[in-house]
Amino acid sequence: MTHKVHPKIYRIRTTSNWDSRGFYEDKFSEFLSEDHRIRKILNKELHNTGIEKVEIERSPLEVSVIIHSSRPGLIIGRGGEGVKRLKEMLEKQVSPESGRKLKLEIKEVKDPYTSATLVAKDIARQLEKRMQYRRVVKQILHKVIMNKEVKGVRIEVSGRLNGVEISRSEYFQEGQLKRETLRADLDYAHEIARCSYGAIGVKVFIYKGEKF
Repeated sequence: MTHKVHPKIYRIRTTSNWDSRGFYEDKFSEFLSEDHRIRKILNKELHNTGIEKVEIERSPLEVSVIIHSSRPGLIIGRGGEGVKRLKEMLEKQVSPESGRKLKLEIKEVKDPYTSATLVAKDIARQLEKRMQYRRVVKQILHKVIMNKEVKGVRIEVSGRLNGVEISRSEYFQEGQLKRETLRADLDYAHEIARCSYGAIGVKVFIYKGEKF
């Protein structure tokens, strides 16, 4: 069998970095558990706000939580009420013994069609509405490849496509896709569409050129 490696972990310290970073020291397990609880709360509370990723940076004095979203206005809320409520929930997850303060920052993803995570979530959401997978994938594939910074894109779907009895896999690709090159700026995401007839897996690869 082939040995498959996640495209991001394959490029850590070359073109990508960890989503959790900073001073973990000898309390690694405790802080890792905190990170997991923070991400779990954010994914639950903000599942409809177009979250691309959540970065956590730890310094000796504070814990910075950076949320990348295509719809930051929904997170902030009217008069900043959403941010205040969210910050109060996250502060309960930070150990008071560490003496670190929590800092919440929200960054906007200007073009969601250059993010593999947001593209995969969009495809999964439409498949859950029982839309034809070919139509959905081809429309989004066209929108992604129209961006100047995108050099190539590949979208894979697998499962009981359109509700057929036998599951299968299909892929759609346009442009270049250098998945084996370490300096390739390759964005990857995997999402699952929970349909009435079963689960459909969605994989998205977006190639944005090479980094030197």
